[in-house]
Amino acid sequence: MTDEPAAFVTRLRDDPDWRRFLVARLISLAGTSVTYVALPVLMYRISGGSPLLTALVTAFEAMPYLLLGLPAGAVADRFDRKRVMSTADLVSALVLGSIPVAWWLGALTVPHVLAAAFVASALFVFFDAADFGALPTLVGKPRIAMANSALWSSSTLIETSVPLLAGALLAVVDGATLITVDALSYVASALLIRSLRRPLSDPGRRPTQRFTRRALVADVREGLRFLWGHVTVRSMTVVGAAQSIAGGAFVGQMVVWADRALGVRAGDWRLGVLFAAWGVGVLVTSLTVPRVVRRLGAARVTLLALPASAVLCVLAALADDWVVASLVLLAWGAAYMAVVTNAITYRQQVTPEPLLSRVNTTGRMLSFGLGWPSGSVLGGLVAHVAGPRAGMLAGAAVLVVGAGAAWASPLRREGPAPAPVAA
Repeated sequence: MTDEPAAFVTRLRDDPDWRRFLVARLISLAGTSVTYVALPVLMYRISGGSPLLTALVTAFEAMPYLLLGLPAGAVADRFDRKRVMSTADLVSALVLGSIPVAWWLGALTVPHVLAAAFVASALFVFFDAADFGALPTLVGKPRIAMANSALWSSSTLIETSVPLLAGALLAVVDGATLITVDALSYVASALLIRSLRRPLSDPGRRPTQRFTRRALVADVREGLRFLWGHVTVRSMTVVGAAQSIAGGAFVGQMVVWADRALGVRAGDWRLGVLFAAWGVGVLVTSLTVPRVVRRLGAARVTLLALPASAVLCVLAALADDWVVASLVLLAWGAAYMAVVTNAITYRQQVTPEPLLSRVNTTGRMLSFGLGWPSGSVLGGLVAHVAGPRAGMLAGAAVLVVGAGAAWASPLRREGPAPAPVAA
């Protein structure tokens, strides 16, 4: 689109479509934040306290990005984003709603929980790919920076406060019942997205080829070719995978670690504090890092944040007091998200517009989709033999290697991000 419709002239806060879109995203995120705490707690309970099975929940939640990230980005470039997003929401509601129903009937099993975690996450991959291109289409180019700022800051507040509330509610409500909140949030999100009057895809966009397997493969290859051919984007993706391994190993063992190392059990309000501390760190990053990035450049900030992230990961795993652990997790959340935010920002800056969905979903697939489940399985296997703290430290060791690799990569020579290249 070369010209912005007249509807975009209004202030963002006065735009009813934007308000509905924002509320839809925040409602859905609130529900997901509840499941983020409740699902591993539920698995820990029904599995008889198994560290490995608890870690597998985290792995199954991230694995779909590895399997589906490539085609999801291509699909989002071809089909109506509003339909993709609302359909993914409604099916996710059914999938997650099956957990409390099975629990109430006394029929909930470990395979059921793992399957629900996997399918709901698979649907989110397609939702996320469509969402990435939906926002610029909805609000228009002049308002995209303002919209992103409002969405990120609001999301961070949700991710900070809701896990704390969920942890407190687990003292009086079982995890399966809490997941009902997430199922209902998906329904609300779908209805709000369907109610938008403006499209979420460019009405003038027409694929140059019919959607066939060959065309899908060609689209995927084009995104991969750009990502791997750009040395700085490639470097950020590789070190992002190392950090995701550490994150997957840590989060996969958090419930077990809190129980055995800190004496914080499921149903204890302090568990919610531990989960929420990470969100506070993310909020700190969202408020301070953009200004630093403008001064130093995204690559330099990544190089500084990675070693800090590695050190804080080790310190968090070694903590034996829940207050100390919460403070370290707060700092680690800030350093961790500085790396993630910089990688996403840099890819957006240097990627041609027609490739944005494919390159970004591919980057997330290789870092989060590959790294997170790998870290979860690594941490679970090591924890099964040597305890949850050892599992977390195994992931931290990979992050230490990743920080060293970053300093030996082309990131050291990278200045401010160049302008996007032409398609």
